[in-house]
Amino acid sequence: MAKKAAKRRYSKGAGRKVKRAMKKRKSGTLRSGRSGRKVKSRKQAIAIGLSEARREGKKVPKKRTSNSKKRSSKKRSSKKRSSKKTSKAKASKKRRR
Repeated sequence: MAKKAAKRRYSKGAGRKVKRAMKKRKSGTLRSGRSGRKVKSRKQAIAIGLSEARREGKKVPKKRTSNSKKRSSKKRSSKKRSSKKTSKAKASKKRRR
């Protein structure tokens, strides 16, 4: 069977926005939104280009959220901590008596 052609994930317009942001970064004129600092990072320049494309309604996938991974690890660590706290609290109560 022949392999199916994949759909474009990003529109051409979105690609142009990223390209423009990268050129601005290279020339040193790209600045971040709120603080107005110069952007030095390549990844940040790409993110700025994509967010501008999103704002204009170009075809760009939704932002990835890695909260699910962080949440699961936080839950695990918080459970461990809470069990330690309870055992310490029990130990301290025994000592007081």
